[in-house]
Amino acid sequence: MLAELWEGSLANPAQRIFWLYILSSALIALIYTLYQMYRHPLSSQDKTLGQQLKAYLLHPSALLDYRYFFIGTLIKVGLVAPLIISVKTIAIWVFKGLAPYIGTPITALSYEAIAILYTLCLFVVSDFSRYILHRWMHKNKYLWQFHKVHHSAPLLNPLTFYRVHPIENFLFGLRYAISVGIMTGVFLSLFGPRINMWTVLGANGFVFIFSLLGTHLRHSHLFVTYPKWLERFFISPAMHQIHHYKGYGRYNYGGYLAIWDKLFHSWLPSKAISTKPSFGMPQQEMQKYQNVSQLLFQPFRALIRLKRTS
Repeated sequence: MLAELWEGSLANPAQRIFWLYILSSALIALIYTLYQMYRHPLSSQDKTLGQQLKAYLLHPSALLDYRYFFIGTLIKVGLVAPLIISVKTIAIWVFKGLAPYIGTPITALSYEAIAILYTLCLFVVSDFSRYILHRWMHKNKYLWQFHKVHHSAPLLNPLTFYRVHPIENFLFGLRYAISVGIMTGVFLSLFGPRINMWTVLGANGFVFIFSLLGTHLRHSHLFVTYPKWLERFFISPAMHQIHHYKGYGRYNYGGYLAIWDKLFHSWLPSKAISTKPSFGMPQQEMQKYQNVSQLLFQPFRALIRLKRTS
């Protein structure tokens, strides 16, 4: 099990928990923490850094995330992934549909230019589709029952990212296959077999860069901000934490890019928050997501109640 986890995730740059992304986030977290300690020295009443870290790592919500990560991964790999249509299949469908109308592939661009353009388009289109689906998960009362699982955490840690119901995993996997498959089919039609992706260690170059910039701090208690002008374009860790605050779920749906939130009026910069609410949902809702079984089955119970009252 540990060998598969290492090869499939920790040693894979295409996965969020690649060891280098974890290390970079840890270094940013350390620098941020030391800076905050310098600005606000601990009093004799405060817990030491070691005590704070222990309380954070052993919080009941964190322990639930650890358990759910392994169980959810098994469900995702064994049950969800086989149901998702492949990127290759969708790309071939799109290519066959477009090729007769496009004709001879474009040869004016260099291999390098095509690679950068293809990689950038994949990044932007995938991020936009993520925004649309994420927002829909909040706005649709039926899909919201599944997305509640992710928002049920009263404390955020990097593995909270994986506190996602299998139904949501399926939808986001399908979203990825469709968006990347369509874009690949379009580029195959335009440029033929000359397309290639710009990669760093085998991962999409743009995803690799953004993953190094503290991606794991989005699900943490460290309110790491960007300058306001930069938050107009990119989602800071603090902006995603705002999305997890009680009463603020309608803001900052974006993944990497903030331009979609600006465009569709769901953008809220980190500086707009002076008093930080707690994470999660109303307490009566949070009580329904206290163990792995509830995370998996509570959404279905909620759907049954919705059906009976509709």
